[in-house]
Amino acid sequence: MKIAVITGTSTGIGLTTSLHLARNGYRVFAGMRNLTKSDALRTAAAEESLPIEIVQLDICDAGSVAAAFAAIHEQGPVDVLVNNAGIGGASPLELTPEDEHKQMFETNYFGAVRCIQAVLPSMRERQTGCIVNITSAVGLQATPNQIAYSASKWALECLGEALAHETYRFGVRVVNVEPGVIMTNIFENSAEQTRYEKTSPYQPIMRRNGKVFAAGFKRAVSPQLVAEAISEAISTEDYKLRWPVGPDAEGFMAARFKVPSEDWIRMGADLSDTEYNAKFSEYFGIEL
Repeated sequence: MKIAVITGTSTGIGLTTSLHLARNGYRVFAGMRNLTKSDALRTAAAEESLPIEIVQLDICDAGSVAAAFAAIHEQGPVDVLVNNAGIGGASPLELTPEDEHKQMFETNYFGAVRCIQAVLPSMRERQTGCIVNITSAVGLQATPNQIAYSASKWALECLGEALAHETYRFGVRVVNVEPGVIMTNIFENSAEQTRYEKTSPYQPIMRRNGKVFAAGFKRAVSPQLVAEAISEAISTEDYKLRWPVGPDAEGFMAARFKVPSEDWIRMGADLSDTEYNAKFSEYFGIEL
């Protein structure tokens, strides 16, 4: 049975993907930083007798990563790594403390790097394996009011593209899965890193960023769609690097290659809501 390691599995995309891959022939090692949050996954796995083993894995702690993968490797080689663990936040750059910015990269980028380096030597030597990076729609389109988060996901996008080139001749597949707004707990979990101030000069940007998420919530895109995209990206013979999930992610993907960056930047002008919403619909196909 092939082995899949998934990070950030206590809720949302990680939990759903663990169940989905286990139902489809994988032995899953579900990593999570805080094992006291494992009840939901543990219960769901037990109900279906799924081959899921929950392991303590803090991707921001090099020692935790080394210990977790050493134990997993004793059970067999890792065939699939899903870098899902991450944190979010919404705040203008001027108001984002440096330590928050660094933590975003520590988790969303360097955490993935640690896990990749733990599995890549074996994948390269065996000439097989797949690395899945869960990036974001905002890793495709630079997003105001989410600069730290967007930049960390851009970095992971870059890593995936370059790593796919580096490992191609070794038979190792690398894919970037780019969800839009998905119905998960990431927004609750990032509440401390999210700011909204009615008196701030950045208030229009804060409010409009919130409207993008409100539009996404109306679609109620399930994490199951992300899990299915991951499964297809791993197994399809028709390889492709990028896998947007959800209409907003698809809109950002399309706009990335047809809307000049300067036109997007000009939307930061003092536009009325009518003007801004019309442009957003034109560029991204999303009604605010």
